Amino acid sequence: MSSLFEAIPFSENPLYEKIIADIWSQKYSIVDDFFMQDEVLALRESLLLKYEEDTFRKSAIGNKTNEVVKKSIRGDIILWIDEYSANSAELMFFNKINDLKTYLNRTCFLGINQKEFHYAIYPKDTYYKRHLDTFMNDDRRRLSFVCYLNSEDWKPENGGELVLYLKDEEKVIYPFPGKVVIFESQELEHEVKPVNTPRLSITGWLKTR
Repeated sequence: MSSLFEAIPFSENPLYEKIIADIWSQKYSIVDDFFMQDEVLALRESLLLKYEEDTFRKSAIGNKTNEVVKKSIRGDIILWIDEYSANSAELMFFNKINDLKTYLNRTCFLGINQKEFHYAIYPKDTYYKRHLDTFMNDDRRRLSFVCYLNSEDWKPENGGELVLYLKDEEKVIYPFPGKVVIFESQELEHEVKPVNTPRLSITGWLKTR
């Protein structure tokens, strides 16, 4: 296996190295430039177009074996993104995710070989209460990934903050457009605070088998 990796050309990626160092030291990483501005705009337009086509559905808690919709816990609506029928913006997104996944496996030996992502819209006055991104009967989610697709004039008073519950503090992250947050799925409890303006994102997970 080592000889196979040695045969593959490798160059260090400073951005990915920062993500790895952050997750190693604090279990999360916040990146403002993972996607360029035009890429964020393309993804936002893709999300809004599919929302207009009425293809989103109410989100649920649990996995496929015990999925249930509970508005008192979370209120977002979602649309799963299929890499194999993706449009150009989504293909760009998956190409970057796959590149990161390959780098993580090459440098950290995480064994990530699956992924799942969906668009998410939090309508006004919705939220997602404190939770962990793993299930009692399925612990394959290794890293959680959120990319915010809100408009350029998003302000803190629009709400929808992501709160990460760390050992000694609460880390509050405002969903400004283009910001990406990556954190350990099985380690960090988190929540989405109530939103005052519809909040747009892509959310997903890098998973082991």
